[in-house]
Amino acid sequence: MAERFSDHLRRLADPIWEAQHAHPFVRGLGDGTLDLDRFRFWVRQDYLFLIDYARLFAVAAARAPDLETMTTFAELLHATLKTEMDLHRAYAAEFGISAAELERELKAPTTQAYTDFLLRVAALGDFAELAAALLPCMWGFCEVGQRLAAGGQPSDPRYAAWIAMYSGAEFAALADWCRALVDRLAAGVAAEARQRMAEAFITSSRYELAFWQMAWTQERWTA
Repeated sequence: MAERFSDHLRRLADPIWEAQHAHPFVRGLGDGTLDLDRFRFWVRQDYLFLIDYARLFAVAAARAPDLETMTTFAELLHATLKTEMDLHRAYAAEFGISAAELERELKAPTTQAYTDFLLRVAALGDFAELAAALLPCMWGFCEVGQRLAAGGQPSDPRYAAWIAMYSGAEFAALADWCRALVDRLAAGVAAEARQRMAEAFITSSRYELAFWQMAWTQERWTA
């Protein structure tokens, strides 16, 4: 059986993805030892990331080649703005951070660079590149969540809720759908276009790893 294009992408990015699983931030989520200040920082930065990630879904819906794909991206846009961001708002409320404060937060350099990359691909790349660029976030969080869930629940309920969300069947179904979309798009384009898809996937994977490191170090602008 021929290798799925998404499996090919995952194999290319394997060192990056395995570095995510080994990152102390991810390991700390899983065993409940992650310092709360680091998690607070991640919540604030990921909230800002999700605002632009929702914009990416909106562009994807507008550029989708068929009604079914358009509908799914519109549903993803709604789920991100509501379900996923509601979870972040709930976390923030536990820390005494209001939604208004979340939105006034300044993007860290890595957050800014990652969202700028995604929106540039959405605006200037073709639709297949756009799909490949967004896949590592969706699929990567699903894989991280499932691996952490396999290790048992952490005692901290906030970390347990995070793992439950990203390891759940609903999130896995979305990741599977996005993988299937990337596979379908790759089958209909030339080798040069598939190479651009691979480059977009690798770059997003690198930013996913950099995002964990950004939260671990609580990265800020130097001036």
